[in-house]
Amino acid sequence: MKNIRQIFKDKDYLLKESEVEQLITYCEGLQDEIVEFKFEKEKSKEKVLLEIIREISNSCQDIQKQQHEHERFDYEAPDYRTAVLNLKKYLDDRCREERIYF
Repeated sequence: MKNIRQIFKDKDYLLKESEVEQLITYCEGLQDEIVEFKFEKEKSKEKVLLEIIREISNSCQDIQKQQHEHERFDYEAPDYRTAVLNLKKYLDDRCREERIYF
């Protein structure tokens, strides 16, 4: 996107006209709105859901690693019931925060 001042770079005298100043102010406001819109668009529910799925997947991988280590070194097995309950609570909390209902 061109800077509004670049458009008038060869005709600086036009920048002093009131109509051009109004146009510049209007364009700068539109640029701010575009930036805000892009930010809102990036924070879509789809991206939030993908983030949640990644975090759940990482948690599952961590539990699998723990299980493998417990079997390998003959330690007491982890409490999967608590892990599943914590995962469900996390999922419920995030969905409530992001207003995602299913």
